[in-house]
Amino acid sequence: MSERQRELTLRFLAEPSDVNYGGKVHGGAVMKWIDQAGYAAAVAWSGHYSVTVAVGGIRFVAPILISDLVTISVKLVYTGTSSMHFLVEVRARDPMQPPDQDRLCTHCVIVFVAMAEGRPMAVPAWTPADQEDRSLHEYAQKVMALGKGIEQTVAGLRQQANAVGAK
Repeated sequence: MSERQRELTLRFLAEPSDVNYGGKVHGGAVMKWIDQAGYAAAVAWSGHYSVTVAVGGIRFVAPILISDLVTISVKLVYTGTSSMHFLVEVRARDPMQPPDQDRLCTHCVIVFVAMAEGRPMAVPAWTPADQEDRSLHEYAQKVMALGKGIEQTVAGLRQQANAVGAK
């Protein structure tokens, strides 16, 4: 098997069309960028069309300003049978400042599933190679387990609401 691309970085300038009423880049624009970078990374790893199935642990830490140089870093940290989990970091800085002035703005784990003919398909396995990889691998699993716990809680609340509404 050929070497797979595990990491991907996108860089671009935040544009005026990305701004919200508060004068900062809209969270929805950031989420779109995360999805686009994640898709590119999933296709690079799997070699196949892929779909987003979950985003976990998303945190907006600092604002992104118009004309900031935005860097989105995506790194594969877990593979299942057909799923690929990526750690995403969104950083930004004034492009006239040195790279060490980057500030972390958003981070999350995003999960994609490779698809063929409308069905999930197997992806190349990834195995952690060192302690940092093992830590990221465990982090991805914890974030997604928290998401599943939330899904179960919401499903239980829906059942309760439906039971009350049926009375």
